[in-house]
Amino acid sequence: MTTINKDAKIYVAGHRGMVGAAVVDELHARGYSNIVTRTSGKLDLREQDAVHAFVGNERPDAVVIAAACVGGILANDTYPYQFLYDNVMIEANLIDAAHRNDVPSLVFLGSSCIYPKFAPQPMKEEYLLTGELEPTNQWYAIAKITGVKLVEALRKQYQRQYVSLMPTNLYGPRDNFDLQTSHVLPAMIRKFHEALPDKPVTLWGTGSPRREFLHVTDAARAVVFALENKFDYTLYNVGTGTDITIKELALLVQSVTGHTGEIQWDSSKPDGTPRKLMDVSRLHKAGWKHIIELEKGIQQTYTWFVKNADSIKEVRIEA
Repeated sequence: MTTINKDAKIYVAGHRGMVGAAVVDELHARGYSNIVTRTSGKLDLREQDAVHAFVGNERPDAVVIAAACVGGILANDTYPYQFLYDNVMIEANLIDAAHRNDVPSLVFLGSSCIYPKFAPQPMKEEYLLTGELEPTNQWYAIAKITGVKLVEALRKQYQRQYVSLMPTNLYGPRDNFDLQTSHVLPAMIRKFHEALPDKPVTLWGTGSPRREFLHVTDAARAVVFALENKFDYTLYNVGTGTDITIKELALLVQSVTGHTGEIQWDSSKPDGTPRKLMDVSRLHKAGWKHIIELEKGIQQTYTWFVKNADSIKEVRIEA
């Protein structure tokens, strides 16, 4: 028995981003047809009055918050104000509008960076706020922690059946491949592709940190799973439960792209958090598990990148 009908009106915020688009695709694939979306040009999610008016007029049965200002280490470190302010405003406006308009279901998407830099591995949900954050992405992390706590407060005070999902590092079609603002995996795909067949490729750091990666389609499946089920907890990690070193990832991406040149590591650049592995046992017990393994997912993503390379736009954050 699911908790939502196939004809339910579902508003997906951030539908043009990698995650939001995957959620829309998954909803359509599962038979949901009443999907509501708005571009940022028509609805600025940072504007409280506009968001409240929109949710009040549409009266959705569910809200999925996939809209966010996102990026890798460089983007987080370069635009701290935007990463903190924009994300807090987006999530706070949407969560409050959903609550005030009595929206029955809401899924808030965050990030594994909410956990302390030196949290025990694998990271359990209860490790939240038990230590200092990674400095290079603390702005984004603080914003996402705020969203988690807003959802938790609504569950505690008003018994809202809202839930927060914290995905690990996501990748897949429609990812951001801008070398100035992207995450590690799409940045590697672009660097190796542009260096074909054998030009040297320089990568940040030492390559020693360990990271976990989840295909965005699996993340979208987790969102739909959350919409269709009642959860006992507020916060759930979403990941594979396995990780690899950045050096191992580089070799995997290099193999998929067919690059045969030298890999050079710039140790003057930051590594970031030494390890980020999610404990996903809570969501596994609820009945969800990932399907797409890393090598297959990278192959799919690279195929999409090559097909769309000419139309991929550079992403810039306005200061």
